Amino acid sequence: MRRLSEALYLVAITLWVGGMWAIGYMVAPVLFSSLGDRQLAGLVAGKLFSLIGWVGLGSAAYLLLFLVARFRGLAFRRAVFWLVLLMALAAAASQFGIQPLLAQLKADALPREVMESVLRDRFAAWHGISSILYLLQSALGLWVVVWANRGLR
Repeated sequence: MRRLSEALYLVAITLWVGGMWAIGYMVAPVLFSSLGDRQLAGLVAGKLFSLIGWVGLGSAAYLLLFLVARFRGLAFRRAVFWLVLLMALAAAASQFGIQPLLAQLKADALPREVMESVLRDRFAAWHGISSILYLLQSALGLWVVVWANRGLR
């Protein structure tokens, strides 16, 4: 059973961090450069970011539970625990705070595109905050990947 839980630990890290890097730094740029309709590209990218947000929250739940079950109170002394927790908080802030706000700004701009409305500056500011948070989460994820085996010892 221990080998299975360790394998799932590594799979969760791979799925979450690999998915973040693939979607954020490969798929989304290709969508915006390939599709002629920026609104459609944004819609598809938004759905993918939402999906990886849910994957991240689920992965974080497993990873944190795994670390606490494996190391009990000593889990709180492990850097990987705090890195995963920071990533989970960033994912939650994006999923439950920033993404709904961006969606509301888009809805408030209708029938125009948000970037053609008076809400453009607010949308751009929150989109920038979201991008910075995603970059931070991606960097933390890289650190988690590097330290993944340390989390097992």
